[in-house]
Amino acid sequence: MIEWLPHINVSLNSLACVLLVIGFVLIKQKKERAHRNVMIATFIVSALFLACYLTYHFQVPSKKFPTDTNVAPVAARYFYYALLASHVVLAMSVPFLAIAAIVYGLKDNRPAHRRVVRYAWPIWLYVSVTGVMVYLMLYQIYVPK
Repeated sequence: MIEWLPHINVSLNSLACVLLVIGFVLIKQKKERAHRNVMIATFIVSALFLACYLTYHFQVPSKKFPTDTNVAPVAARYFYYALLASHVVLAMSVPFLAIAAIVYGLKDNRPAHRRVVRYAWPIWLYVSVTGVMVYLMLYQIYVPK
């Protein structure tokens, strides 16, 4: 089952991306109740992702990006590591930002909610999208034969 976790993780990350965009569209349409429900669902999906991600990485050492230039060009390796670094650094902030945004939203503290969401939403979306990109680069695009 452990070998399936990267594929489950990318599915959860992809779902989080879609839900984040839906949540954004809903609040722009002033559909606050639907927005709230979608954002709570997004948080649950992201929490499931984090549980699966940690389970996988406690069981399996990190997968290395290929160094063979016949598999991945040097430029791809540099791009991957830059992407991964930004992803990891920003990912550490997402749980805190998301929890703060949800708490302020549920307490109907709109000014605080908006202040947090101004940073939380784009960071959360970036982390979700780059998580999918990391998966694609490691497990689909640059796979040693």
